[in-house]
Amino acid sequence: MSERIWTAALVVIGDEILSGRTQDKNVAQIAVWLNVQGIRLAEVRVVPDVEAAIVEAVNALRARNDYLFTTGGIGPTHDDITVDAIAAALGVGVLHHPDAVAVLERYYASRGGTTEAQLRMARVPAGADLIPNRLSGAPGIRIGNIFIMAGVPHITAGMLDALTGTLEGGRPVVSRTIGCWVPESEVADLLGETERAHEGVAIGSYPFFREGRVGANFVVRSPDAASVDATIADLTSRLEAEGRTVIADGI
Repeated sequence: MSERIWTAALVVIGDEILSGRTQDKNVAQIAVWLNVQGIRLAEVRVVPDVEAAIVEAVNALRARNDYLFTTGGIGPTHDDITVDAIAAALGVGVLHHPDAVAVLERYYASRGGTTEAQLRMARVPAGADLIPNRLSGAPGIRIGNIFIMAGVPHITAGMLDALTGTLEGGRPVVSRTIGCWVPESEVADLLGETERAHEGVAIGSYPFFREGRVGANFVVRSPDAASVDATIADLTSRLEAEGRTVIADGI
């Protein structure tokens, strides 16, 4: 029986990401965090600040993954529409979460008090719970298998920290890398044969052009460390049998 693979998707929300004004850093940090939880980031979608686009992405991705994360669009301004869009996707209303209101009032008590705009950050889809945010007061939101998080990477990191150990997952994926100065196309069949010989292992190939020549790094991944080691050893011997020089840990 094959091992249960837990998956998550990420919807990155924001016109500023699509325009290039802001470079997204959350995909990498969320992927790394999920791996430690034993959850695989299976897909990522970037959508604009348009309710219909957010609704479509949320409903498609939450249905085919164990978890769905969103980043962006939960601030105090009029164009922060993530909460409303996700409520629409779920067919529920939006309300001010009393605990979120209390958190914001405490946070802004020494900063001139809360404004109506700031209290927008206490709005949640009906039935939601909060994700603590120790950095800027405004909490993240959890409803069902959806986790609604900030777009600012260091705030997202704090929310992930608060979620650590609370999600059900499998074993973390282990990976090892080797490299070769070889065109990827020349070893494509060898890679495929090696992967098929080791059940439960995936081999990724990452070609590059450097120092005036072509090469590739090969990354072996599996939840089972022994399988990764065995596959690395097998792949190394197959490449060396073809006269290739293998570089441990990649190029």
